[in-house]
Amino acid sequence: MKIGIIGGGAAGFFAAIHAKMNHPESEVILLEKSQKLLSKVKVSGGGRCNITNGCTSITELSKAYPRGEKKLKQAFSEFNTKHTMEWFESRGIALTIQDDNCVFPVSQDSQTIIDCFLDECKNLGIQIEIGRVVQELVPENDKITLKFRGNELEYQFDKVIVATGGSPKREGLAWLEKLGHKIEQPVPSLFTFNMPSEEITKLMGIVVEETMTSVQGTKLKSDGPLLITHWGMSGPSILKLSAFGARALEQKNYSFNIQVNWVNIQSYEEVAQELKSLSEKNLNKQLQNFRAYLLPERLWLYLLEKLELPLDKKWGDLGKKGINKLANILTNDIYQVNGKTTFKEEFVTCGGISLDSINFKTMESKAVPNLYFAGEVMDVDGITGGYNFQAAWTTAYIAGKLN
Repeated sequence: MKIGIIGGGAAGFFAAIHAKMNHPESEVILLEKSQKLLSKVKVSGGGRCNITNGCTSITELSKAYPRGEKKLKQAFSEFNTKHTMEWFESRGIALTIQDDNCVFPVSQDSQTIIDCFLDECKNLGIQIEIGRVVQELVPENDKITLKFRGNELEYQFDKVIVATGGSPKREGLAWLEKLGHKIEQPVPSLFTFNMPSEEITKLMGIVVEETMTSVQGTKLKSDGPLLITHWGMSGPSILKLSAFGARALEQKNYSFNIQVNWVNIQSYEEVAQELKSLSEKNLNKQLQNFRAYLLPERLWLYLLEKLELPLDKKWGDLGKKGINKLANILTNDIYQVNGKTTFKEEFVTCGGISLDSINFKTMESKAVPNLYFAGEVMDVDGITGGYNFQAAWTTAYIAGKLN
């Protein structure tokens, strides 16, 4: 049997390895269009490679996927985060789980993961060809012929796994659409918020560990750490909002208001009561010298200035009006977003091959027999924290069975 893998990224390599392991007598050829292999693995996690997440509950794990949650929940019973960690550790790669549940190699170097894949392919006898741009995929007589751009070379395979990653534009999926696959319009996911008109950007570098964020006029809500940057806001709370709101925010042309709850307490009344209690216990302390909820000092002073509350004003002189103003900004601070920025160098796409076109139990195409899919080329994506790689490993593992 001759097996072709299109795409030299995370899903492609994992699919190739498992296809060869499951069918040792077969010839497996991995085809990459660029001159670089595993480029996204290289930059992942700031070059440290966040290979998966430490979450072991399949129910909780599947909730990290705005697209694909229900299908992945079933797939994770076959290959999940526990299996991923066991797979790498069994190949001599020591792993560490951070406090935020992100899993990295102890080496803190993505090259460790890249070398693992390349060694595995070498040991298994998997052929790797770079600079192979697939122009057309032609199914005929239970075989699949691949035609390449720039030359007359053609390869014929018994089975093909497409693992080309997310396509930022629909045109990049046209060769698969014309075969009868439904396409979900690609739009960006996992991005940070630009706030060019907001002065809060002068607080760049500040992290507030527990926040709640929401997009005004929608039901989109998120929580977690928030990072203030020189262009706006980032951090898990923002990135989750961008992932779950990928389509809605694209329709707004990335122009909307974000509401920030700096204290992660939903009840305005509870916060107002706490501030009233603080003022009664600290009558003579100046606002600038006594921070509520131990907020970062620069943020606290910024919020006081935004409310036009004198920094030297005493807590005892705040009064009901001052307490209400303070409670409101702590629970419902509003900023205007105008634009987005890709999160680090990690481009993640919402959209791709519709899951309606795929038998998710095998990853085989419903339109073309012997054609399979793995990774982000499908309409599957997760939030930040190793979840996108986990979806790649899981779908590639299943596709590699070639059932």
